[in-house]
Parts: sequence; structure tokens; C-alpha cells
Amino acid sequence: MSLTDIFSITASALSAQSVRLNTTASNLANVDAVAGSAEEVYKARHPIFKSFMISGGQFSNNPAAMGVKVTEIYESTAEAQIRHQPDHPLADENGNVYMSNVNMIEEMTNMIEASRSYQTNVQLANTAKQLIQQTLQLGK
Repeated sequence: MSLTDIFSITASALSAQSVRLNTTASNLANVDAVAGSAEEVYKARHPIFKSFMISGGQFSNNPAAMGVKVTEIYESTAEAQIRHQPDHPLADENGNVYMSNVNMIEEMTNMIEASRSYQTNVQLANTAKQLIQQTLQLGK
């Protein structure tokens, strides 16, 4: 693997973590969503990652390197929370409203993990750039 392959690898990781941050933000935005039935209420979403082969670059000795991509966005199958609020405009015939199954603590943890992973990949790309610049300056 050449030093320039690092940019393809980190680009795939940055893209995947960006999707993770976006789905987490969507989940947090809908943490208090309510509906009149369990089928209509917002359900937490989570990205599914998969490694894949990145074609080697023109100057690469290795024909391929591994990257990461999002294959799908999984919708949680956890039960919706039920609250008895007969005065709520969305309440069903039994006076119940259904709240999203988003766990705020889990989502905050996901947000911190995704943010730190994103930052790490940015630092990795910057380090690779500095190494390439230092290598080019060796000839001076």
C-alpha cells in the first residue's frame, strides 16, 4: 500500500462517519416524536458499515486497500414507548400515544464516537500529507 492510498481510505471513513453523524442527528431530533399508533411513530435508525476493496492507485505496489462504506440504514425494531395521555390530540381510542424508541444516552454515545472517529481520520489525512511534503523536501 502506498502512502497516497491513505487518502482513499480516510475519504471512505470520513464519508461513513458523516452518514453516522447524520442518522444520529435525525434520531436526536425525533427523540420526543409521538404518533397515534406504533406503526406511525419514528423509529431509531442506524447505519450498517461494511469493508470493501479500494483499487490501488497508479503508483501503488498493492493492487487494493480496504475502505469502509455504508451498505444500508437499519431501522430499529424495538418497541415504541406507550404513554397514557387521553387529552393528547394524537391519542388512540384507548387514550394512548406512542413515542419513538430512540434512546438518548445511546445516541449521544454514538455521536461522540462518530465525532472522534471523524476527527481521527482527518488527523490521519493531515499526517499523511505532512509525510508526503517532508519526503518531497528531502531532495532539496
